[in-house]
Amino acid sequence: MHKLFISILIISLFYKPSAALSGGAWKPIPDVTHPMVVAIGKFAVTEHNKVDHASLKFTKVVKGETQVVAGMNYNLTITAVDGSVEKNYVALVWDKPWEKFRQLVSFKGPV
Repeated sequence: MHKLFISILIISLFYKPSAALSGGAWKPIPDVTHPMVVAIGKFAVTEHNKVDHASLKFTKVVKGETQVVAGMNYNLTITAVDGSVEKNYVALVWDKPWEKFRQLVSFKGPV
């Protein structure tokens, strides 16, 4: 029991909340039309619109990659309509479905 307490104490001393967003290698998403990927892409555009008072309309996810962290990071290239012109944007979304947590980390573009 004493060893367990010491182990937990040592881990807590070195844990950084920012570590939740840094993780393993990025892996390509083989099917960007998968409903989960599309939902995360739509979420990214909706959150960007709220924060930046924009009016982009989601079209599709062009490509993406995932990274295992405390949950999953999704780095997506998204096509959205700005006015009447389609443009590409890059969004980073952190998702923890078991906690019903999803956060837009960054949204850049057009790229």
